[in-house]
Amino acid sequence: MRTIFLFIILCCAGLISYAQYLQHIDGLLPCPLCVAQRVIYWLLGLTALLAFLQNPRNIGRQLYGGLMTIFALAGAVVAFRQSWLIRYPESFECGISPEERFLNALPIAEWWPGMFEANGDCADVDWEFLSLTIPDWSLVAFVSLGLLAGYAVFAKNKNQGL
Repeated sequence: MRTIFLFIILCCAGLISYAQYLQHIDGLLPCPLCVAQRVIYWLLGLTALLAFLQNPRNIGRQLYGGLMTIFALAGAVVAFRQSWLIRYPESFECGISPEERFLNALPIAEWWPGMFEANGDCADVDWEFLSLTIPDWSLVAFVSLGLLAGYAVFAKNKNQGL
């Protein structure tokens, strides 16, 4: 089970690192929904890190797995919302929105603006790979990580105890 937790940690770290590369090297500004996904990747990765370090059994593993599944589901919802906005930009205005003002007013945006400050437009498409946009790939990642975390919830453990 630790291998699954380690894989989730590495995936989250890789995705966050690539987001930083796209922002600071390629010049893509993160929108409020991008920043929300970053926060969720951090929560997912840190929860997986705690699970990896603690190496819990049964109830503890189910608790960590359940929490990671909830985070992944939340991330999938946000990524799906952003994918929808890209395809139907007239359905929502994301410029200087209440979400952007809220996220930029949070202490984490002031402590680490390069990671958590939202300045982009949610409907912009500046990057594609295999005809999928960043939020499309993020949706794939969240669903995949959620399935792995769900496996941690329902897998039978050979050892008994917490």
